[in-house]
Amino acid sequence: MNNMAKTITILGIESSCDDTAAAVVRLCEGDQPLIMASKIFCQETLHSKFGGVVPEIAARAHAEKLDYIVEDALKTSNLDLKDLDAIAVTAGPGLIGGVISGVMCAKGLAAGANKPLIGINHLAGHALTPRLTDSVEFPYLMLLISGGHCQFLIVKSAVNFQRLGATIDDAPGEAFDKVARLLSLPQPGGPAIQVSAQTGNSKAYKFPRPLLDRDGCNMSFSGLKTAVLRARNKLVDEQGGLFKKDQSDISASFQEAICDVLYEKTRRALATYLEAAPNNPVISVSGGVASNILIRQRLSNLAKENSVQFIAPPINLCTDNAAMIAWAGLEHFRLGITDDMYLKARPRWPLDQSASPIIGHGKKGPKS
Repeated sequence: MNNMAKTITILGIESSCDDTAAAVVRLCEGDQPLIMASKIFCQETLHSKFGGVVPEIAARAHAEKLDYIVEDALKTSNLDLKDLDAIAVTAGPGLIGGVISGVMCAKGLAAGANKPLIGINHLAGHALTPRLTDSVEFPYLMLLISGGHCQFLIVKSAVNFQRLGATIDDAPGEAFDKVARLLSLPQPGGPAIQVSAQTGNSKAYKFPRPLLDRDGCNMSFSGLKTAVLRARNKLVDEQGGLFKKDQSDISASFQEAICDVLYEKTRRALATYLEAAPNNPVISVSGGVASNILIRQRLSNLAKENSVQFIAPPINLCTDNAAMIAWAGLEHFRLGITDDMYLKARPRWPLDQSASPIIGHGKKGPKS
């Protein structure tokens, strides 16, 4: 392995939830990173009738599609395995069946091609995406919001993350999905609620803004979800069901409450981040929920109010993808960090190992 190579090319593999993905990212010294290929097989049609992701179905689909999607990524890049410097793979956290599928595929490729293997924390992939898209300098503030996670991080290096706060229960993406089901809107819930909210009145319902009365950056969205349930049940009792206007008003009011919580908690996290006086302060957002237009607008406004640069990667790089895994692998490779064939698939894997668990600690490790 030559960490001083002028050109580094990494294959990334991602299979932590319901998208099977492979990508090739190349970095030439002095140039911007290049995504040579980014392929995704979406499993949405496989899970749609169940109202959410079924882990067993997801794992089987990953096992069936991984080799094909890797082959497609390499073909699009006009590369062979021998042209790669290393193979990076999501090793957790995530649905364990899917993570195992990806790790085993990567191990086979690395062993067969005699290439270094690099296990990547899925959350690190999201957190490092602004460096792939905008060459952001360390340290920067990251709000990582996805279906299963929500946390504020000061990203100090490719392997050093300081958590300032996180959700103590449901992640925003999980809340979006559950509320969409309550309102009989399609899955995934985030995009469905965003569309429904466009014709709704965000002041129609006074939903709670949990934990805004408490110091710190921790968040909670479970109570907000329960408030939506009560509002829906009241309407059903009074009028026998929900009309489209009801769906839109509840969606808009719910989305507004989410945005208010994220805005205020981000303001507090930003104040803590700025205490260290970074040379080029940046606030960034990533993860599937970062695709929400209103959330992006509110955070962009917060950045302007504080004269801080705001970075929101393209939507296709906010949702789960393998380009972010390849890039994180490239960052690790430059630091001389690789793994061996004993690399384990991990269902839980906090980024900030020094922080106390917020949600709790089980047999499988800290949840967050």
